[in-house]
Amino acid sequence: MNPIVVIPARLASTRLPNKPLADIAGRPMIVHMLNRGQEAGIGPVAVACGDPEIAAVVRDAGGRAVLTDPKLPSGSDRVHAALAELDPDRRHDVVVNLQGDFPTLDPEGLRQVIRPLTDPRIDIGTLVVPIRDEIEATTVSFVKAACAFKDGETIAPALYFSRQAIPWGLGPRWHHVGIYAYRRPALDRFVSLPPSPLEQRESLEQLRALEDGMRIACVRMEHGPFGVDTAEDLERARDLLGRGA
Repeated sequence: MNPIVVIPARLASTRLPNKPLADIAGRPMIVHMLNRGQEAGIGPVAVACGDPEIAAVVRDAGGRAVLTDPKLPSGSDRVHAALAELDPDRRHDVVVNLQGDFPTLDPEGLRQVIRPLTDPRIDIGTLVVPIRDEIEATTVSFVKAACAFKDGETIAPALYFSRQAIPWGLGPRWHHVGIYAYRRPALDRFVSLPPSPLEQRESLEQLRALEDGMRIACVRMEHGPFGVDTAEDLERARDLLGRGA
């Protein structure tokens, strides 16, 4: 595999405006994400920017930035559009879509997310971590993945994703971490599809891939990053990364 990591970022966040530029331990959040991608060492890293302000910050930090149409509907569309400039000759056969709001990400997660694609039957790899308690299981902002890992295995097919607590019954449940590794043709296919019925119902774009017959596999990890979506999340990230600075 020859991966490339692309981080989609835009300023228009409803819950935390200008989120990519928020200062965390002396650096904008998008620069932390650029650094996490580079630390993984799996391939070149670039930021697909919806706004010139983000591009300027990334370039000032020595990173590669590509401006994309701010009207694109999703991060996946932004990643796909940036690839036309980043890799027009399609030398990179795997594209890692790294969300721009996981500044506490362990770079090992990016190394792990490409592992499912060693199986030629898998179109998309992603990450899950254990759900620790009922509060997390019933919180709709925590996306759950229906997958079951055989003894000693760390990769399993994803059967469904939901904001509800799934699956029913006793046993482990899994919190989905929204980082994806796409085969290049799978990403082409995904962005060409219209939003699907279950995607619209659950407000989860990965269901579009499942409804179209694409195969997603999950890698289990013990600990994952938290997404910075609110002012409280931002203060938590500042505390964690400030202590490590």
